[in-house]
Amino acid sequence: MSINLTLLIVMGVLYACGIYLILERSLTRVLLGLMLLANATNILILSTGGYAGLAPLFSKETNPEAYSDPLPQALILTSIVISFAVTAFMLGIIYRTWVLARQDEIQDDLEDVRVAKTPSFDAEDDAIVPLETSEFAVTPTTTTDRSHPEATEKPHTSTTQEGGSA
Repeated sequence: MSINLTLLIVMGVLYACGIYLILERSLTRVLLGLMLLANATNILILSTGGYAGLAPLFSKETNPEAYSDPLPQALILTSIVISFAVTAFMLGIIYRTWVLARQDEIQDDLEDVRVAKTPSFDAEDDAIVPLETSEFAVTPTTTTDRSHPEATEKPHTSTTQEGGSA
């Protein structure tokens, strides 16, 4: 199988332009970027199928290597349907934001800005966990145990027998 250089160059340009447009703050440009990425993916799948061959109909005289693989064409058809659904969904979002805000630019959310400014250290999540993690309070029994806050209470064994006859 030989590689078609023209398809690879076109695919690379479509991927580059699509990624650039997705990183913009305009929803219309994001939509165009998604459409370019979908088309670049279709070209990628098409190039993996190889050159055109005979129709995939069985004949005893035809060599099996001469047949065309129908799987890439089925995957491209599926990709077209999915990209159409994503495009329709994005158009609905773009229309809704235009009706509500009369703008296409995505604004910064105040909560996102606040979260971005917070440090990564969280006092509750990053605290040192004590040795005893029981929900019941453990009280030290001697003064030596009080000097070590990580000490845990040892279980007491009962010396009396309960119930039964001896």
